[in-house]
Amino acid sequence: MGDFQPTYRKLGLLDGWRVLVALLCLLVGIGLAAGGFNLVMLGGSLYYLFAGLGYIVLAILLVLKQRIALPFSIGVFVATVLWAFFDTPEFGYWALLPRLVVPTVLFVLSLWATATLQSFAPKTRKQSVLGGLALTCCLLITLFEACSPHGAIHNDTGFSKQPPLTVAKEDVPEDWQYFARNEHGTRYVPYSQITPENVGRLQVAWVYHTGRRLTGAGTGVDENTPQQIGNVLYSCTPENLVTAIDGDTGKALWKFDPQAHSAEHVTCRGVGYYDTDRDQTLSAEDKVSDADAPCRQSIIVNTVDARLIGLDAHTGKLCPKFGNNGVVDLKPRMGPAENGKRYHPTGIPVVMGHTAVIGGWVRDIVHGEPSGVVRAYDVRTGALAWAWDVGDPDNANAADPSKTYTLETPNVWTIPTYDRALNLVYLPTGNGPPDYWGGDRDAVKEKFGAAIVAVDASTGQTKWVFQTVHHDVWDYDLPSQPVLFDVTNKQGETVPALIQTTKTGNIFVVDRRTGQPVTDVVEKKVATQPAAEGEHLSPTQPFSVGMPEIGAKPLTESSMWGVSTFDQLYCRIMFRNSVYEGAFTPPGEKPYIEYPSLLGGMNWGGVSIDEARGLMFVNDMRVPLRMMLVNKKNASHYKISMDEVPGFMGTLRPQVAGPYQGVRIDILQSPLAVPCNTPPFGTMSAIDLRSKKLLWQVPLGTVKDTGPMGLKTHMDVPLGLPTLGGPTATASGLVFFAGTQDYYLRALNSLTGEEVWKARLPAGAPAAPLVFRSPKTGKEYVVISAGGMSHSPDVSDEIIAYTLPDDATVH
Repeated sequence: MGDFQPTYRKLGLLDGWRVLVALLCLLVGIGLAAGGFNLVMLGGSLYYLFAGLGYIVLAILLVLKQRIALPFSIGVFVATVLWAFFDTPEFGYWALLPRLVVPTVLFVLSLWATATLQSFAPKTRKQSVLGGLALTCCLLITLFEACSPHGAIHNDTGFSKQPPLTVAKEDVPEDWQYFARNEHGTRYVPYSQITPENVGRLQVAWVYHTGRRLTGAGTGVDENTPQQIGNVLYSCTPENLVTAIDGDTGKALWKFDPQAHSAEHVTCRGVGYYDTDRDQTLSAEDKVSDADAPCRQSIIVNTVDARLIGLDAHTGKLCPKFGNNGVVDLKPRMGPAENGKRYHPTGIPVVMGHTAVIGGWVRDIVHGEPSGVVRAYDVRTGALAWAWDVGDPDNANAADPSKTYTLETPNVWTIPTYDRALNLVYLPTGNGPPDYWGGDRDAVKEKFGAAIVAVDASTGQTKWVFQTVHHDVWDYDLPSQPVLFDVTNKQGETVPALIQTTKTGNIFVVDRRTGQPVTDVVEKKVATQPAAEGEHLSPTQPFSVGMPEIGAKPLTESSMWGVSTFDQLYCRIMFRNSVYEGAFTPPGEKPYIEYPSLLGGMNWGGVSIDEARGLMFVNDMRVPLRMMLVNKKNASHYKISMDEVPGFMGTLRPQVAGPYQGVRIDILQSPLAVPCNTPPFGTMSAIDLRSKKLLWQVPLGTVKDTGPMGLKTHMDVPLGLPTLGGPTATASGLVFFAGTQDYYLRALNSLTGEEVWKARLPAGAPAAPLVFRSPKTGKEYVVISAGGMSHSPDVSDEIIAYTLPDDATVH
């Protein structure tokens, strides 16, 4: 009796352990079998149903203490491994993780549970324990590997064998005068003081607090890249507070607050700069007149309440001869602008000689929305120079202040590009509202929507049109500034080209003189059914097959992802329960998947081109949406929301068009609020513009400041998250970027994509980094406006400048 009691207790604990494992297997099995049955009924994979039944059987065998439980468990696990490898469309760490981690955990537990069966020989029980320990070590290694980058692509394009390109001196100005530094939009910095070798020594030079509003409705998103002229930076906040900042000290020189407020899309991406003395379009007589008058150098800023303001660049005071004492009201003749609520510019004024061209964001909900007209104003007087109104192609009404511009025409909410040599300005257009149903669109909307339009910079007359999407009902408006860069065609001829990134993942390259494609573009058949009531879709769409397609690989059930087996199953069910016909899936009243989505692909940040090496850097996001048109009868079932993504998740965004009252837009994601597609969800890519091939692509961003259910994980897991903002390339071989969901400013090696430096920021930064060289000290600075990502809980008003310590600076 002396040894009986401890043995009895030991057996009781072992039995309890085995029953506990059996209960876990039973619960997992019921969940997988139920979800798997649903998936099979939708035409999906059989695995989850069979796996669920297998775990239920395993649970019963464990409870009954059957020796067959061990080989049965091994069989379930081996079958799962084989299925995982055959089912995975792209073999890799992230693809296999949800398929194998939970089954491996259950297998380890079942091995240890069967080791409690006294009917097995001691050797067999020992092998089960050791096998479980070995697999546990594998699981720990897998967890550790999550902190290493996965999914990078590196190709041999022959780039290393190509000699450097030559860059003309006039293409590398000292100032950052335009949104993307130069008027061609390349965001290229011709400096090499900060290199891949010494970038790790960057340190904070100064921090400036803009004083932007951080709380309350309509605070907006800080997307500002300051303009730099000489040693002065000109910054603007989302509500258009403009500050001149000393570039070496970070001290404010002057401020101007226009007291601008709006309800929607509150942002300021930058300001325009005009210098009378540098203006090549003025005669010598024009330049010497009023030599002592203010505003010979001026700042032009558009506001979120639809005003255009001229400021003296040296004092920040309103220009007395510009408009009405420094202010031009942009709302007259636009239609129902409602103090900027339904219309205001979101790009920066693009200065062309002594005119500035501006487009505008239009709330695209109903018929009769404000006009999408693009206008040019004299930067000295504020007088209207011309108007590009596609509903009035001959500008017959342009000079008549009583005439309203054509309502609800395609608009230009992003930034145009100016070609001084050709005297053309290139307009990337959106759509004439409403966005998601076009059954009654007129010829103007059909021709000019989602298109690159070249107009005469002096008159606004249309020169050519290249459309990137036909009859766009996916909100695939062109989001980014066109970039001008010379490339070679198939015949080896150098062509003055225009490069346009899109939300669809296509990159179009056209001759900027004519609008004809330089790289191959083909019309491919796309689905037109099932179509929404009264809709008529284009049977083909243009695809840019001569350039790499970024983040647009079609979805499949097998490409659905999750953190675990369970949310992957959920995502598979959601996929099968949705309409998906690949790219350009027709919108309809049944839930349909849009991928790439209206978020992108590529978005407003644009690209950067290393002009010396002929490398283009493109960041993207990969977030599918599950959408549904809602008719008037069913609209009352939903809450109406005017918020931006992801704020309108689960609500109805008004879209009053034809028989429809709105569109429901949800991210295709699991209950853990993780996108259903396989990571990465965002990357940076380098494209060799000589070979037109992808040189490298790396996931960008970690889950440190986000995670399942929106909770911060505080883990540096480089999953690759959606990106906003744009990159900045330098002559030294660096690419600076801050538009990730984690709060870092990064530097990548431009030849390899390797991260060579990063600095922690107080909040996210969707703005592009500014890199400039001080004319006073010769120091090179990297500047970022770190105001916070859209819908991030963390908001800041800091502009931060980094520079090398004195002992690392080479003059």
